[in-house]
Amino acid sequence: MTASDVMQRSRGRSMAAALRGSRYLGGRFIKHVGFTFVSTRSMASKTQVGFIGLGNMGNPMAKNLLKHGYPVIATDVFPESCKELQELGAQILDNPAEVADKADRIITMLPSSPNVIDVYTGPNGILKKVKKGSLLIDSSTIDPAVSKEMASAAEKMGAVFMDAPVSGGVGAASSGKLTFMVGGAEAEFTAAQELLNCMGANVVYCGQVGTGQAAKICNNMLLAIGMIGTSETMNLGIRLGLDPKLLAKILNMSSGRCWSSDTYNPVPGVMEGVPSGNHYQGGFGTQLMAKDLGLAQNTATNTKTPVPLGSLAHQIYRMMCARGYASKDFSSVFQFLREEEGQ
Repeated sequence: MTASDVMQRSRGRSMAAALRGSRYLGGRFIKHVGFTFVSTRSMASKTQVGFIGLGNMGNPMAKNLLKHGYPVIATDVFPESCKELQELGAQILDNPAEVADKADRIITMLPSSPNVIDVYTGPNGILKKVKKGSLLIDSSTIDPAVSKEMASAAEKMGAVFMDAPVSGGVGAASSGKLTFMVGGAEAEFTAAQELLNCMGANVVYCGQVGTGQAAKICNNMLLAIGMIGTSETMNLGIRLGLDPKLLAKILNMSSGRCWSSDTYNPVPGVMEGVPSGNHYQGGFGTQLMAKDLGLAQNTATNTKTPVPLGSLAHQIYRMMCARGYASKDFSSVFQFLREEEGQ
């Protein structure tokens, strides 16, 4: 049985289940999911979705599933991370195995490869109680080899695993405008796309398991290089007496324009609603960027691919972690460079 078959089977479940916790209003039953009311006309076809990992990215992604009418069953290693989602109507369970016992579509959003391995194959992991035909979507950014290992382990249990890392950051996660890079069996892509469309503006099929991770690693290596370049450029311009807002305006109408300059500028005061305007809090952590660059380095070594700028970027972000920037957004490389020049 494929994940697509399970999705069709789930849609045939009784309306009674969909009406639990509902009330009658305006000629039809309305189900409350915390912060919005969703007609059971749509709820009948939207069965429970498991979500594991409610951090800076996972939390808003799970919220968007709720907004689209999907009942969410969730868990996180830190119970306090679950409180907000629970208040919005999600059911919170103790561990991934319990989630797998109740949901046949599960999304995971975790920090690193070891976390993914533990959540899927650990003592209380998903694969301990996974149902045959379940669709498992991992949106973590991890080593492509680990994605392949998890896919193989899931297949032995009769489940389908797909890697679907994201790009866009916390802002895009909150607004439902993420880009998903999906790797896995093409026959299962439609089933995955139904859920991912609730959380993203772009859902791109990349190929077999691991290709989504490959695309994400390449993207983040370029992102890190671009952010360092933007920070160096802005710092040089300021030292030469240019107003930072004026310089950013010129860059963004010229050939130097990039995402780090026009959407996520690293200089405090240049843009609103980005981490640089909030003491580099929130966003995408420097430690996570260093981790992703490490993945890029490993794959570059394994494929004998020269990545000199990627290697330098990795060194810089590792230095930042050692200097107290690990929990700050990766755009804090601008602040790091400013402090370095004073030493």
